[in-house]
Amino acid sequence: MPLPLRNALLAFAITVAIIGTVIYAINYLDRQRLAELTAIQTQLATDTLSLETQFSLLENAPCEDLTAGTELSQEVSALGDRLAGAESRLGSKNAQVIDLKKQYTLLQIRDYLLTQQLTKTCHLTPTVALYFYSNVPGTCENCERASYSLSYLHQTYPSLRVYSFDYDLDLGALKTLIAVEKVQQKFPAFVINGKRSYGFTTLEDFETRFPKALFATSTASSTASKATTTRTTK
Repeated sequence: MPLPLRNALLAFAITVAIIGTVIYAINYLDRQRLAELTAIQTQLATDTLSLETQFSLLENAPCEDLTAGTELSQEVSALGDRLAGAESRLGSKNAQVIDLKKQYTLLQIRDYLLTQQLTKTCHLTPTVALYFYSNVPGTCENCERASYSLSYLHQTYPSLRVYSFDYDLDLGALKTLIAVEKVQQKFPAFVINGKRSYGFTTLEDFETRFPKALFATSTASSTASKATTTRTTK
C-alpha cells in the first residue's frame, strides 16, 4: 500500500475514533444528567408527600410533643443544594431544571406555611429568612455572595430556616407569596421574621438583620469556623 494512502487511512481511522469517543462521552454525560434529574424529581415527590402528611399529623398534635425544627426542613435544604448544582451545570433555562425548580419552590412554600402554622399554634419563635434572587444578567450583582452567607449562617445556626426563591420563576404560588410579603423587585431581597430588607454588603452587616436570639441560643455546628460553604438553593 502506498505510504500516502496508508497515512490517509490512518488519519481517517484516528478521526473516526476521536469522534466516536466524543459521542460516547456526550451520551454518557446526558445519561448521567438525566439520572440525576430523575433522582431529584423522585425525591421531590417523596418530600412533598411527607410534608403533606406532616400537615395532617401536626394539626392535632400537642405542642409539647413538637420541636422547634423538623428533619424534613433539613432534607429540603439539602435537596435545594442538589438542584442548585444541576442548575449550574445545565443552565437556568433548561426545561427540566425549570420544572424541578417549580416543584421545589412549591415544596419550600408548603414547608414555610407549616412553620408559620406551628409558630402561631404553639407559640414557637423560629428565625425564618425568605431570600429572593434573580438570574437575569445584571440585576443581582451581590446575589451569589448573599447565597453563600445565608448558607454559612444556616449551617452555623441550624435553627435558622432559609427559603430561597427565584423571583422571576413563572409560578402562581410564588407570585402570590411575593405579593403577600410585598417584596419589591430589588435584589437580593430578604424577609427575615416578617421584616423586608434589600441589598448585601458584608456578612457582619447582614447578621445585624437577624434577631440576637438566633446567635444567643443556637448551638454552632462544627462548620462554624469555616469562612465559606456550599451555597443555598439558587
